[in-house]
Amino acid sequence: MPRDLPLNSLGLPKAPRDTRVVVAMSGGVDSSVVAAMLAEEGYDVVGVTLQLYDHGAALAKKGACCAGRDIHDARRVAETMGFPHYVLDYENTFRDAVIEEFADAYLAGATPVPCIRCNERVKFKDLLNTAKDLEADCMATGHYIQRKTGLNGPELHMAADPARDQSYFLFSTTAEQLAYLRFPLGHLASKAETRALAAKYGLPVADKPDSQDICFVPNGNYAAVIEKLRPGAADPGDIVDMDGRVLGRHGGVIHYTIGQRKGLGIGGLAEPLYVVRLEPETRQVVVGPKQALSTRIVPLREVNWLGDAPFDSRAEWHVAVKVRSTRPPRAAILRPLSATEAEVELIAPEDGVSAGQACVFYAPEGSRVLGGGWVWRGR
Repeated sequence: MPRDLPLNSLGLPKAPRDTRVVVAMSGGVDSSVVAAMLAEEGYDVVGVTLQLYDHGAALAKKGACCAGRDIHDARRVAETMGFPHYVLDYENTFRDAVIEEFADAYLAGATPVPCIRCNERVKFKDLLNTAKDLEADCMATGHYIQRKTGLNGPELHMAADPARDQSYFLFSTTAEQLAYLRFPLGHLASKAETRALAAKYGLPVADKPDSQDICFVPNGNYAAVIEKLRPGAADPGDIVDMDGRVLGRHGGVIHYTIGQRKGLGIGGLAEPLYVVRLEPETRQVVVGPKQALSTRIVPLREVNWLGDAPFDSRAEWHVAVKVRSTRPPRAAILRPLSATEAEVELIAPEDGVSAGQACVFYAPEGSRVLGGGWVWRGR
């Protein structure tokens, strides 16, 4: 009787040449290195790039993923390393699942995070199903996050490099998806290592700059995108204080975000004022002192839980949380209200928490990601 094969580098009991891996390729250096690395190791690599919108109109745009130039770059990498590459038209799916909700959430005064929805509803759903249709054993991406094997199965962990960690944007990855996904870059100590690998493999994208913008929001101009998607969204209205006194006029609620201080156009006041609330129904931007931004209780829905015990098996969990991707996790108490709803009590209040943001849960110590939920206005 033949011995069981040892696990390969992707944790599967097969020889690399017998292991098919679909690599989600954005055209950037990270996913290109993943594809090249696995191809060099002898895996049966299939590169797939998603066309998420009219890339013909985006060819001249720099600094964003998924545009036409990126599709071209992904194809060049596949040719360099000698594996097949396919482009899938997901434009309608992306518009329905990501862009439309982004526009509606922004119009409602929320602060949406479309990259999370794209991972959740497109890349780790439709693309993952496509990978299974291609009879792939797993799907790999260039995200900076780690997948580790725990006592109860695969676990999600922060990247080894805190500066590159993308766990905030991947909190909605389910346990079932995690069983199929692989993140080969999560253990690297720095982005410099990734670029060194790209140079080693002779990839044409080795020196390509990182993307900065949301792929359908060129130059970070959210308001221009919203106005195009929802004509009339920039109707003017009043800037008012917390007592309702009119302090000035604005050119559209969509030009403001919670916590904003600069650019309000209401100078000459005794103390600095911040945007504390947006009221699209009355077209009012409500401003107040900095302490009015302070939030301790954060209501959540659409909770995704990656802990070992069932989410609602306890009255409360002591965790660390992030309500912004750029801030370190902070101590909090997580109280389940149902299997998918919760309330988070921040031990130290945070400023500028807004509906539409994600609140991501982490183990109090160590690097494990325990899931997260979406902030909403509460009951």
